[in-house]
Amino acid sequence: WRMPMEKSYNKQLESKIADMTNLGSRYGGAITAALFLQNFVSPKKPFAHIDIAGTAWNDAAGSATGFGAKMVSEWIARQGK
Repeated sequence: WRMPMEKSYNKQLESKIADMTNLGSRYGGAITAALFLQNFVSPKKPFAHIDIAGTAWNDAAGSATGFGAKMVSEWIARQGK
């Protein structure tokens, strides 16, 4: 599924003290994260933003779950084959 890259969400990346912030509002967080990353990737290079924030943290344990780390590691390893 292609992430909608709604340009109007760029307003959420504006910062009073930095060039930009990586903290969007409650709504459109995955979109603002992708827009943030787009600033660091060549327009000629496709990129993927995998939003795992909701499952990456275990509030009860107060620690990270590691969810998605194995999937990303295996995908990267397969790209070199």
